[in-house]
Amino acid sequence: MAQDNYAQRAPQEGHAHAPTGFRRLTPGLLKADRMAEEFAGLPQGVITPGQLLAAFKAAAPYLGITPRLVHALDWLFRFTQPQDWQKDSRPIAWPHARTQQEALGLSPTQVKAINRRLIELGLISMKDSPNGKRYGHRDPKGRITEAYGFDLAPLVIRHAEFVRLAEAGKEECRAMGRLRRRATIARKGIVQIFETATEYSFEGEEWQILAQDMTALVRALRNVERLEEMELGVASLERRQIGARERLEQLLETVNSDPKGPENRPHYNNYQADIYPEQDTVIAAKVCTGGEERPARSRQEPEERKQPERGMEEGIAPDELVRFAPKLKEYLRGPRPTWSDIVDAADYLRGDLGVSKSLWGEACGTMNRYRAAVALAIVSTKDPEHFRSTPGGYFRGMVAKDKAQELHLDRTIWAWRRASQPQHQRGRGGGRD
Repeated sequence: MAQDNYAQRAPQEGHAHAPTGFRRLTPGLLKADRMAEEFAGLPQGVITPGQLLAAFKAAAPYLGITPRLVHALDWLFRFTQPQDWQKDSRPIAWPHARTQQEALGLSPTQVKAINRRLIELGLISMKDSPNGKRYGHRDPKGRITEAYGFDLAPLVIRHAEFVRLAEAGKEECRAMGRLRRRATIARKGIVQIFETATEYSFEGEEWQILAQDMTALVRALRNVERLEEMELGVASLERRQIGARERLEQLLETVNSDPKGPENRPHYNNYQADIYPEQDTVIAAKVCTGGEERPARSRQEPEERKQPERGMEEGIAPDELVRFAPKLKEYLRGPRPTWSDIVDAADYLRGDLGVSKSLWGEACGTMNRYRAAVALAIVSTKDPEHFRSTPGGYFRGMVAKDKAQELHLDRTIWAWRRASQPQHQRGRGGGRD
């Protein structure tokens, strides 16, 4: 009784006592001990102890747990056996301190720091022996009868947390990946706009400001780790791309590009796009189509013609066009396309080629839908090095040349046919220049 009274008075009296050999109690240690006492075997849905370790490793990066700590816990895990994780047992490991130091390649001080950190993070608890040493015994069946050392029971209690954090972390990584891809696309889009602006000698402070903004944003996004910040940065970069593209299209309306190819011989003029391009109609030379001559028409004369279905347009049928321009095939609904199918496929393909919706609408209004589809198909067959600027700029030049009555798509079609003939037949003629 006297001893009990003395023990109660001791903290207030401040007397020194002999050390107990037990480690100092901390909030982290107390929390880990409480979790360990809740151990009741493997959680529902977990069949093997290895699943616990896998869940912890998957969640570790999102908990800010360093690889060194992950390795240390993995090493302790190896000292447990499957039966230690059953309801009426405890997963306790008791490796010698020197063994732990040698296995981890660390000094005694470093190992002690790691052990304390594992406890403070709520990953392990400690079961200390009366003499402060780690040891344990197993019966003939391998079941623990007495053990003092590292208690890994908190891993069981936190399993659901690990699974949830790992899944949330993976989804965030996927979202970050998507955002980084969007940033790359926006950056390359802006660079493409710069290249076109340089080629056409478009100058001004607006381009310098855009270049500075893009450089600053791209540099900042490299170090962003939070999803919200990345979303804001990518959205800002995309807004600049959209604005720059709209500005470029406005400037390009005042000039005419100079595409190369048999259907477009060099032609230079200042071209001002009409305010209502959909009111324009084709101005073309007489073209042989299906054995009949089609006379040239006035630009103001509205075009009234039936859909050619699978007939000829610019001297070529849908099947033959797809054979020469295979990139259309990806967007076709069936193996025997009509001209309406070709137009629909071209509308999808134009996005791959960087042809804007407004330019495509202008082309359809200027040429007619089928002829515009043939022109776009021709662009899709060109090698990237063929373009002075971009496929979109090339196509814009074709539209401008059609307005100037200088676009001859049939020349390219006959060039395709000659190229597809065997070598010994190419000199026999039969084609057109």
